[in-house]
Amino acid sequence: MKTKSELLGTTTLGVEVSYVSQLGVWILINEREYYMPFVEFPWFRNASPKHIHNVKEISPNHYFWEDLDVDLTLDMIANPQVYPLRYNVVAEPEFEYKYKNKQ
Repeated sequence: MKTKSELLGTTTLGVEVSYVSQLGVWILINEREYYMPFVEFPWFRNASPKHIHNVKEISPNHYFWEDLDVDLTLDMIANPQVYPLRYNVVAEPEFEYKYKNKQ
């Protein structure tokens, strides 16, 4: 006999974005939730929720956001302090225009 608190069936979803806030992204991986603050994961800061939610597990513990061209491992998500941030900021054309005209 099954109890009310017992899970029915099996989980088939390996990765899912559960929440996007103003400060970061909550992602559910194999029934465990991880927080990815924009300070440490800046690729997601200006992305649309649609693009953030479009994540796939491309190999065990390796996740890819095709719309954003971002791939991260579970270890990178769980321990961002271990990995140096590699992010090249591309200036917006409007910013470049304003900056050039100030000189």
